[in-house]
Amino acid sequence: MMDYPLLGGHVLHHNKHTCNIIHIFFLLTLLLLTFVWLSVISSTSLDFGVLGGTEKYNEGVTNIVESEAGVVAADDGRCSEVGASILRQGGHAVDAAVATALCLGVVFQVSSGIGGGSFMVVRSSSTSQTHAFDMRETAPSAASKNMYQNNPEDKKSGALSMGIPGELAGLHAAWLKHGRLPWKTLFEPAIKLAKHGFLVSPTLGNNLAKYSNKIMNDPGLRNVYAPNGNMLKEGDLCRNVELSHSLEAVAEQGPQAFYNGTIGEKLVKDVSEAGGILTMEDLRNYKVEITDAMTVNVMGYTIYGMPPPSSGTLGLSLVLNILDSYGNPDAAKGTLGLHRLIEALKHMYAVRMNLGDPDFVKISGTVSDMLSSSFAKSIQHKILDNTTFPPEYYMNRWSQLRDDGTSHLCIVDADRNAVSMTTTVNYHFGSGVLSPSTGIVINNEMDDFSTPTEISPDTLPPAPTNFIEPNKRPLSSMTPIIITKDNQLVGVIGGSGGMNIIPAVVQVFLNHFIKGMNPLEAVQSPRVYHKLIPNVVRYENLTAYDGEHIELSEENRLFLEERGHKLNETLALAITQLVVQTIKPPSNRNRKIGKDTNSHTKLGTLTAVSDPRKGGCPAAA
Repeated sequence: MMDYPLLGGHVLHHNKHTCNIIHIFFLLTLLLLTFVWLSVISSTSLDFGVLGGTEKYNEGVTNIVESEAGVVAADDGRCSEVGASILRQGGHAVDAAVATALCLGVVFQVSSGIGGGSFMVVRSSSTSQTHAFDMRETAPSAASKNMYQNNPEDKKSGALSMGIPGELAGLHAAWLKHGRLPWKTLFEPAIKLAKHGFLVSPTLGNNLAKYSNKIMNDPGLRNVYAPNGNMLKEGDLCRNVELSHSLEAVAEQGPQAFYNGTIGEKLVKDVSEAGGILTMEDLRNYKVEITDAMTVNVMGYTIYGMPPPSSGTLGLSLVLNILDSYGNPDAAKGTLGLHRLIEALKHMYAVRMNLGDPDFVKISGTVSDMLSSSFAKSIQHKILDNTTFPPEYYMNRWSQLRDDGTSHLCIVDADRNAVSMTTTVNYHFGSGVLSPSTGIVINNEMDDFSTPTEISPDTLPPAPTNFIEPNKRPLSSMTPIIITKDNQLVGVIGGSGGMNIIPAVVQVFLNHFIKGMNPLEAVQSPRVYHKLIPNVVRYENLTAYDGEHIELSEENRLFLEERGHKLNETLALAITQLVVQTIKPPSNRNRKIGKDTNSHTKLGTLTAVSDPRKGGCPAAA
C-alpha cells in the first residue's frame, strides 16, 4: 500500500490554548478535503496510483509476495499489479499474461512490446496439459541469407533488421484458447499508461541515459523519450499517445487491426520509409505455432518449456542431465558443484548451435542428444574436477548466437493455471526505430540469424542451421519453463538477458529445487556466466535496486581460479522471475491420477519473486 502525504506533507498541530471556532472550522475543512482526496486516489489507484501518478516508483513494495489466490512476477511492479488486478476479476492466468505483457510493452519499451515476439508456456490445471505458443518473429518474404553481405550493420540496427512481429497474434491465440475476460478489458491498463503517462522507472531512466545517442538519432524515439529535446529521466512523466491509439484499435478490432488493417498499414509505411522490407502480405501471412510443450524429466521434476527455435529448454535439459549423471544430489552443490556447472554450460553452448527452426532444418539428432541422459553422461566423463580446458576441448564448431534484451513474466492463478512468458524486441529499443504513426518500437530480430559472411567475436564459422530464409524463425536463448512434481505445479521460472538466460534460469532452478534455498534467496544468490569464447567466467559483483549487494564469495572465486578458470566481475547480465507453490504433503500421495485431474489439483501457498537486479516487484491477487 502506498503512503500518501497529507496535503503536500504539511502536518496540522492542534493547540488547546489557542484553539477557536475559526481554527476548528479550518481544521475540519482540511480533514474533509484530505479524506475526499485520499478516497479519490484509492478508488482510481489502478488508473494513476499503480500505473502512473506522482508517487515514487515502486514505493513501499518488496521483491517477494505470498498468496493462495494467485500471483504475478514481472520486471515492473506496476505491470505485476496490472496482472494481479486481472486475476482478482476472475481472469485466467493467460488473461493476466496478456494485460501484463501489454503493460510491459508500454512502460519498458526498451525490451518488449507489440513490435516484437515472444515464447509462452501455458499449463492448464483442469487438463494437466501444457502448451507452447511460439510467437517468435519470422523473416520477411523478401529476406535472404546474403541480404546483409554488403552492409553487415543493417542486420543489427535500422528498419532492415526487423522480423515480422508475432506477439499480438500469439497473445490473441492464447486468449482464444484460455481467456475468460473480454479481450478489450485486457488492453485498458496499457492504453491508460500510454495515453495519460507513466513515471520513468530507475531501470528505464538508466537505459535512456545509456542509449541516449540511439534515441536522439531516431525521430520516433526522440519524440517519446526526449519530447522537448531533453532526455527524460527517472521520475519524469512519459507518454506515448500514438501507441495508445494503436492499442485502442487492436482492443476494439482484434489483432486484424495490426495484421490486416490500419495499424499494420501505418507500420508498413513507416518501416518502408525507414528502409525496411516488411509488407502487408508478411503481416497477413504470419502464423502462431501452437504445440505441446517440450518435456524434460530430470532430478525428480518434470520441466515444460519451448521446443526449437528456442534453445532454452534443450540447453537447460543438457546441463541438468549432466549434473544429474553424477548420481548424487550433492554433485551440484558447493564450490565443486559450481565448477561442474560452468563446465556443463561450456559443453552445452558448443552443442546448441546445431539447432535452428525445425520447419526449415533437420535437427532431430541434436534434439535427441540434448534430451538424452546417456549423451549427458558421455559429456560428464569429459569434465574433470581439478581443471578446466580451452574452448576447442568442447568441440565447438559454430559461432555463438548472442541475442539480447527481453523481459519475462510468471503468473499462477487461483485455479493453478500457470504461464511462463518471455517477450523481446531483441536489442535495447530494438532496431533503434520507433514507428512515428503507431508508436511501436521495431524489433531487430534478424540479428538472431546467422549469415554466411559474418565475422563473429569467437572467429568461428556461422551456424548453417540458423541461416536466413523467408518465414523462418531465428534461434533464441529464451527459457520460459513450468515445473511439476507428481503432476502438481511447483514452480514457474524464466529470465531475460539474451545468451545469459539459460545459465541464470538453471542456477535459480538448482538454488531452490536442488539446494533448498528459499525463493528470494534462490533469485538473489550471485550467479556465474560463460560464453565459451572468450574462455572467461563472469561472476556478479553489483548492488541491486533494493540496496542488496550481490557478489560471488571469495571462497568460490579462489576455488575456480585454482582449477584454471579466468574470472572477470560483471554487473547483472540476466534478470529472473520465479513463482513457487508449496504444497502440504497429501495423505493419499500414491493415488492414481484419473482423467479429470481438476479434482486432484493441490492449492498450496504461492510465493512470487521479482529479481532485484532490475527493480521489479511481484503482486498478489
